[in-house]
Amino acid sequence: MKRRVLAAGPLLAGALGLLVTAAFVTAALAQQQTPAPATPAPAPAATAPAATTPAALPPGSPLIGRPDNNPAAAKLAPVAPPPLATAADKVPVDKLKAPKGFNIEVYASGMANARSLALSDKGTVFVGSRLQDKVYAITNKNGKREVKLLVSGLYRPNGVAFKNGTLYIAELSQISKIDNVDDKLDASPKPVVIYKDLPKDEAHGWKFLAIGPDNKLYFEVGQPGNNVLHDKDHGQLRRINLDGSGAEVIAFGIRNTVGFDWNPKTKELYFTDNGRDWFSEDLPNDKLNRVSNIGQDFGEPYCHQGNIPDNDFGWGHDCKDFVPPVGLLGPHAAALGMRFYTGTTFPAEYRGQILIARHGSWNRTVKFGGDVALAKLNKDGTMKSVEPFITGFLQNNNYIARPVDVMNMPDGSILISDDWNGAVYRVTYGNKVAQR
Repeated sequence: MKRRVLAAGPLLAGALGLLVTAAFVTAALAQQQTPAPATPAPAPAATAPAATTPAALPPGSPLIGRPDNNPAAAKLAPVAPPPLATAADKVPVDKLKAPKGFNIEVYASGMANARSLALSDKGTVFVGSRLQDKVYAITNKNGKREVKLLVSGLYRPNGVAFKNGTLYIAELSQISKIDNVDDKLDASPKPVVIYKDLPKDEAHGWKFLAIGPDNKLYFEVGQPGNNVLHDKDHGQLRRINLDGSGAEVIAFGIRNTVGFDWNPKTKELYFTDNGRDWFSEDLPNDKLNRVSNIGQDFGEPYCHQGNIPDNDFGWGHDCKDFVPPVGLLGPHAAALGMRFYTGTTFPAEYRGQILIARHGSWNRTVKFGGDVALAKLNKDGTMKSVEPFITGFLQNNNYIARPVDVMNMPDGSILISDDWNGAVYRVTYGNKVAQR
């Protein structure tokens, strides 16, 4: 169904204050009378202390909607990552766990807030950042790996994608490119902007970027707050040509996706989508969605996880009117980067299935996620099951690492980025081999 575009929404940033006035009139008697015994004048009313009014939350704040006077909810807030990358010898790779036969090692470190990953034809791994202004390049020559600062001075350069020698970078409100990037790794090249028609909302404003089988750039424009109505510019997936032209919206009703990939068999686009906060501890689930046709509507914010009407916006809407998810990924799991595993070195049960980085919850007393999960599909493309694959990022209800993105490597291994430690891990299967 086509998304209904709202002419105006209810998002007002402030409220009018009430003007309260008090007038005291004193009348002087002109008569000279014998005064009656003085009656003590009533003491002025004690000025009541001004009510403590919480400072207004900025538009899009994740704390908007937090229940009042609820001690448990008052303890919940987004978990800020460390501002600096963890020293190489302190990265807790030994705490991460994988099924028998798998090996986990540090591929590279020293990249604060390491987020999305992209791979060049020459083997350079590019790493974006959401909280830093930097994009990194990890080179690998003759088995020697080196981290280089490719470019800085950007604004939330979370998304990176590579095609035919060109690196594409998605910032908060624009997309740019660096041609022949592998030849400029030491030159601090200046990206050339190719697309700027993007809102500047901070809430869910960072972008994931990928290039589809149609040779177009895909990215999301998230919902500009925890649970708000979308206008014509938000809550959607878009695509553009590689030169920035031909922009079109391909899907609506999306809250916040920071990961998508194409099924290598059907070429259908699958994407993760994070559910709203402050609904309950256990609902709604994050979703795994599939785009089968251009213009499909996935229901946000009217319907959550395919079967729960929103308590504010669900009135007058039926969840059956929207495209249901192909699978549920857990409550407040923060499912982010995902890739179909296209290698051949992992056991057969992993091949053609989806690996999903569940960054881990904050809107839950007992945190959920903090792992890389394996989502197995049925023959019809729906999700058969989801189970933890790489664990240990969450220890005793505290994060020691947080996975963000996953990426296939040509040798059949996968890489996992960790924005908590500013590191990238490599996962292999079989006899442990030297890092390459």
